[in-house]
Amino acid sequence: MADESKRKNQDGIPAESGYRLPAEWERHEATWLGWPHNKSDWPGKFPPIPWVYAEIVKRISSGEKARIVVESGEHERQARAVLKAANVDPSNVEFYIMKTDRGWTRDSGPQFMKNEGGVAQVNFRFNGWAKYPNYKKDRRLPGFISRKLRLQSFMPEHNGRHVVLEGGSIDYNGAGTLLTTEECLLDDKTQVRNPGFTKGDYEMVFRDYLGIENVLWLGKGIAGDDTHGHVDDLCRFVNPRTILMVHEDDSRDDNYKRLAENRERLQDFRLENGSRPEIGFLPMPWPVIFKGQRLPASYANFYISNAAVLVPTFDDPNDRVALGVISEYITDRAVIGIHALDLVWGLGTLHCLTHEQPV
Repeated sequence: MADESKRKNQDGIPAESGYRLPAEWERHEATWLGWPHNKSDWPGKFPPIPWVYAEIVKRISSGEKARIVVESGEHERQARAVLKAANVDPSNVEFYIMKTDRGWTRDSGPQFMKNEGGVAQVNFRFNGWAKYPNYKKDRRLPGFISRKLRLQSFMPEHNGRHVVLEGGSIDYNGAGTLLTTEECLLDDKTQVRNPGFTKGDYEMVFRDYLGIENVLWLGKGIAGDDTHGHVDDLCRFVNPRTILMVHEDDSRDDNYKRLAENRERLQDFRLENGSRPEIGFLPMPWPVIFKGQRLPASYANFYISNAAVLVPTFDDPNDRVALGVISEYITDRAVIGIHALDLVWGLGTLHCLTHEQPV
């Protein structure tokens, strides 16, 4: 465990004020999205992307506010025109003008915390997944949101550094247990987020800033994931004691070995109360390959909104199977497929582009 004397933060420690990280299925006030504008994220496939977003916004806004970040007044007008054509009710849609590099709010946005007094933010540092140079505008998103909503913010520091963390690298059950991967957070050669950090360092940060007492470490993420191991393509909580993980039956597939190794780890996991989690499995779609590149197509990248669970689909026979599995575990809201074959060319789908803000 890292030396606690090296911890320094002038804003305080959220856990000491009773803040916790609520689960995604808990009630939202809103979902944050960034309306698409960076055509380099979907080279050659950008035109259909706003229409996919419109379908997502339609489903989300039927049960909570959709808060959409746009580049300018003209960008907002373009978005409104698409939403109107898609028959989206504008009454639950809000627009916020801020220049961004890209629109993956899951990773660039803040972590919203709750205590008995309300909601606050933990603003981790974003560095473009330690891979892309265009991230400095996105880095401003947490501060922008806290100013607009007048929310208290905490800046997580450890060993004298502002900690780098993306929202897609963690998943949590709202009761003190968090899932993540060694590949993303601990690899010291590829896309290094926090050089020199150990499991103990991360666990201290998660405890102090996210109220997490129990960290479950998986190994590698799925093939084709340019984030180098985000857990939200791999393994997700669907209630406080149930975990769904993707699995691959084809031993020739690049995912077969890594998913089998993670499955073995799952057998030894314990929740924050010492009990074993219930474990379910989602299939993987057939490999989605475009222009010779394998894309991170995964049913685990679903998003739980107030009104519905939105699940990426890929024109694959397993689409129906995945929707059925998720419906077995999440029964208090509709489970809806969102066509994501074009969307995944941006190397992410539904969970990557959404970020819940709790009530």
